[in-house]
Amino acid sequence: MRGAFRPVTIRTSRDAVAAAASYLRWLGFRDVVQPEDRPASGVDLRAPGLVAQVDPSTRPTGLRAVECLWLNGLSASGVSVFFSLAGYTPEARSRAAEIGLPLFVLDLTGTPQPVNNAADDLTAGGA
Repeated sequence: MRGAFRPVTIRTSRDAVAAAASYLRWLGFRDVVQPEDRPASGVDLRAPGLVAQVDPSTRPTGLRAVECLWLNGLSASGVSVFFSLAGYTPEARSRAAEIGLPLFVLDLTGTPQPVNNAADDLTAGGA
């Protein structure tokens, strides 16, 4: 059983990535790292069986970003997880629900909040 999650306060985009990495480790993913060279795909975090992206912008994350992450997860044979500071467009939320991609919103305390059923399931079950 895991203890309580300890959030990382978000002041910068780096803090957002650190908060997401910390949360993924708390969920049970091991060896969560940020690739040295950030690929054009925007994937910010990787671990065995995991591809995650963090959108620190002030605009809601759109459909294209969700689909790109999902395809990256398929090609890596891993779970895809998305974290956003500003939430998601209705199209992005709808598509994520269709494909079972967990969406989280990061609040400024650094605590991820599940946005959809896939995120609730991941939070409940862990890695």
